[in-house]
Amino acid sequence: MAKEKLIIFDTTMRDGEQSPGAAMSKDEKLRIARQLERMHVDVIEAGFPNSSPGDFEAVQAVARAIKDSTICGLARANEADVRRCGEAVRVAARPRLHTFIATSPIHMEKKLRMEPTQVVDQAVRAIRWASEYTNDIEFSPEDAGRSDIDFLCRIIEAAIKAGATTINVPDTVGYTLPEQFGGLIHTLRERIPNADKAVWSVHCHNDLGLAVANSLAAVMQGARQVECTINGLGERAGNASLEEIVMAVRTRQDIFNCDTNIDATQIVPASKLVSGITGYPVQPNKAVVGANAFSHESGIHQDGVLKHRETYEIMSAESVGWTHNRLTLGKLSGRNAFKSRLQELGIQLDSEEALNAAFKRFKDLADKKREIFDEDLQALITEEVIEQADSEHWRLISLTAHSETGELPYAKLVVAEGGQEHTTEAQGSGPVDAAFKALEALAKSGASLLLYSVNNITSGTDSQGEVTVRLSKEDRIVNGQGADTDIVVASAKAYINALNKLQSNIKRVNPQLQ
Repeated sequence: MAKEKLIIFDTTMRDGEQSPGAAMSKDEKLRIARQLERMHVDVIEAGFPNSSPGDFEAVQAVARAIKDSTICGLARANEADVRRCGEAVRVAARPRLHTFIATSPIHMEKKLRMEPTQVVDQAVRAIRWASEYTNDIEFSPEDAGRSDIDFLCRIIEAAIKAGATTINVPDTVGYTLPEQFGGLIHTLRERIPNADKAVWSVHCHNDLGLAVANSLAAVMQGARQVECTINGLGERAGNASLEEIVMAVRTRQDIFNCDTNIDATQIVPASKLVSGITGYPVQPNKAVVGANAFSHESGIHQDGVLKHRETYEIMSAESVGWTHNRLTLGKLSGRNAFKSRLQELGIQLDSEEALNAAFKRFKDLADKKREIFDEDLQALITEEVIEQADSEHWRLISLTAHSETGELPYAKLVVAEGGQEHTTEAQGSGPVDAAFKALEALAKSGASLLLYSVNNITSGTDSQGEVTVRLSKEDRIVNGQGADTDIVVASAKAYINALNKLQSNIKRVNPQLQ
């Protein structure tokens, strides 16, 4: 018997973007969307259009560019949100509007300050407004995992009757356990009279580390859409991980009577792209996409894998896109070869000027690093897009650092502010600390350093270092990124990038906070 289809709904660019400092520019969203389309993701939730003019433009740009995936936008159950969302997604080849309202007693009383009947009426109105823009409408009862089952049945039945074609059941705070959540889906599908008129979906958070387990338990009980993100990105502890959902279902086809259309060989490239753009590194022992996911240290394991891979590997590294770093280009490579390789990687630059700027960066990198790999190109383009997207109030001109045993490390930087150059210097516990202190002495941002993270882009001592710096000031948290073969230079670039984001007026709005 033919397998049923499990719809993969990716919300990396919406819920994933709500991670502290992970806000994405329009160009970055387009890059991720094209990779998701290449992976055959069914539904791409591109953002929350009414949160800001910038996010509206980004969602609309994704809607225009993507042809093979459904493009979805999120809207609270109010007329302003729904209409703004409808305008953003209506240009898509396959538009979807996703509206939500809280249904748990604590949310209705403390956040919405609405009676249950008012909540039902508002949900129905929102769905009717949405139907003016598309007939593909998704409804979510927020915090369903802590909602009263009778009320859930009531509001979902009304939502389907009003025109919702997908019912998404969110475990918004990651509270439920797999048996409980699977049972909830089973009960709702059994009790609601018109349950067969909609696709059942789930959206699980990972506060207890159970997002994937809860999602799979729901699939076992008839859910046929899973909302998830690349690398499990998302606010707090994150969301269900797309790569884990896809590979669990595909690996255990003896258990699941459904499968996805995902091209799994695109999973690792997507993981690297999202990590590079958001500045959220992937932990080495992360399932499927972590650097150690297919590594074997134990002699017993190594012997077994050498004799027969399946003794210790339930899937192959190649099946999810892991390959040996591919040598692509070198210092003698020309502009056409560079452009062709970018196209093969699915990277599209908007103008000849952008291509020329990226090619110059490539040539500068090739002078420092003999072998240029695909990962280097991804990082190079990410850095180029970052500089174009963020107002360059500050720009690094040069850096001198000194570190010697028994001596206090020192850093001296020349930084441009607008058209004027400034020299700043400081001592610190190490050259990176000295560089940061020198930059802060110049910028006087008053920001707190929340995170300093370094990852190598490829293997080898000549690898580029990719640095993420997270700064906090008042109610804003931003991630800054930088890459260079010199880790001190990469660190300074990342700190300056974060300062530029603090300087800009672009601000993301979390819909749950309004």
